Amino acid sequence: MEDVTIPSASETNLPFDDRRQAGRRLAAALRRFSAGEPLVLALPRGGVPVAFEVAEALGAELDLILVRKIGAPGHAEYGIGAVVDGPEPQFVLNEEAVRLIRPSPDYIEAEKSRQLEEIERRRRVYRQGRPAIPVTGRTVIVVDDGIATGGTMRAVLQALRQAAAGRIVLAVPVAPADALAELSALADETVCLATPEPFRAVGLHYRDFEQTTDEEVVRLLDATRRRPANPSAASSRTLTLRGANNR
Repeated sequence: MEDVTIPSASETNLPFDDRRQAGRRLAAALRRFSAGEPLVLALPRGGVPVAFEVAEALGAELDLILVRKIGAPGHAEYGIGAVVDGPEPQFVLNEEAVRLIRPSPDYIEAEKSRQLEEIERRRRVYRQGRPAIPVTGRTVIVVDDGIATGGTMRAVLQALRQAAAGRIVLAVPVAPADALAELSALADETVCLATPEPFRAVGLHYRDFEQTTDEEVVRLLDATRRRPANPSAASSRTLTLRGANNR
């Protein structure tokens, strides 16, 4: 980890109106990356509206990193691990949580299979036959709507490192300070707008935290694909062609 950016309290008013507003604020803190043609990767579903605003502001490509939390028995929101999509899916357990909860090996295997099935469903719905954009050697900005325990994001960052991403930037609107500190060790740079205390839950820091739908994910991905990946570069190419046509 090289750097962690957290604006002062006076620069970040909480709660955010919604994910789109949080994304626009996050994009303002990430503008220095626009010249490097980064790839913005969203964690679906809630991370997609945030990442869409970042990608639009940076003129960057937008793609998904498909990951699913492994929840504790009877408490699905309490993550004990995560599985990340890829040619060889990455499976990461939170060893501390596993020691505390003591789920059976059969439970873990069943949950792993169930979440891989959901990843496959989302791949079909969201990608619609399109391949994932390669991350090898690229600056990758990983975006979610917030971090709670950090278990899911930890799995994502480890998977991206194994996939040989060139530079990994973790970018979220809000997170607890302790989880952010642990995750920052897995990224090359971390940008977070706020680390409120007490933290409690991501949704408490948004006025509108309605669940993001599959339809919205598909719509935002389609909107990004319909524009040039880098508007400034596209404008330069257009001017060059016009000049050539006038000669």
